[in-house]
Amino acid sequence: MIMEEEQYTGKNISDRLPFIESCLRFFDEHYQYLAKKRGIKSLDEDSTLVLYPGSGAETYKMAYNSTSTIAALYTVTARLLVANLNLFRKEVKVPSDTTGRFAVIRRHEYLSGLMDRIPIISERSFSGHTTIAPAKTWERVHNTESTQLYPVFPWGLFGVGKKDLDIALNTWNYDTNVVKFRSHVGWKQDNIWAARLGLKDEAWRLTSLKLQNSGRRFPAFWGPGFDWVPDHNWGGSGMIGLQEMLLQTDDKRILLFPAWPKEIDVHFKLHAPYNTTVEAELKDGKIVELKVLPVDRAKDVEVMLPGN
Repeated sequence: MIMEEEQYTGKNISDRLPFIESCLRFFDEHYQYLAKKRGIKSLDEDSTLVLYPGSGAETYKMAYNSTSTIAALYTVTARLLVANLNLFRKEVKVPSDTTGRFAVIRRHEYLSGLMDRIPIISERSFSGHTTIAPAKTWERVHNTESTQLYPVFPWGLFGVGKKDLDIALNTWNYDTNVVKFRSHVGWKQDNIWAARLGLKDEAWRLTSLKLQNSGRRFPAFWGPGFDWVPDHNWGGSGMIGLQEMLLQTDDKRILLFPAWPKEIDVHFKLHAPYNTTVEAELKDGKIVELKVLPVDRAKDVEVMLPGN
């Protein structure tokens, strides 16, 4: 969230980099410590971390190399490397036990080494289709979270216009738990995943169900679902899914209408990274207005609607 704020607004986050790094160091040092306690080596035969015991959210318990953890470590480390590189270029002093250029170089070396120690995401097959596994192994399933799709959202490793989209789509379509757990209720993220995967009809169906009138005196008093009334997780995940249907970003790329049914008219204005706003209107399947500020960011817009 700190790095998202920096990317969207340009805010200087140099004073927060040590905190982010300390979160990563916990996983790096803690799991090396546990592995060393169990044997003589702190890393596995591939010289990567042994993330055990772990968990895939509240669902895949006693997990070994949980996919949600790996995706988080990879994305945060990669983004922190970029943030650190930007500081290096600017030669900004960084709060540390030493300051300045040397501290930035040292952090970059550590993060590069950590990136090499992050395990790969495990895969498994359903009816001959390669899918993302929730972990390398796990002992039991305790809840109904499809952590196999956390690399899609929030971590952004798979999605429209990205590598191996077919594997993520296979996970959505063929993983029996993903299919069984699918729902619009409460904190469920299926509508967001559908949007990130470009599944327009499913994204519209699930988001519409999330944002429908609660049936109570106050329309936004959703719930109880898994929790209580009012449960604003319904609205939060609903609004995220709605925005992802209209606009998705991949660093400087701006994907317009990546999961929007073109027969549905809409007019929106949304924020994008790098202090950018995008306003667009779709009418009768055609874009009748598109305003991107600053104007030089218009070159980064990719319209995903056929015929536009």
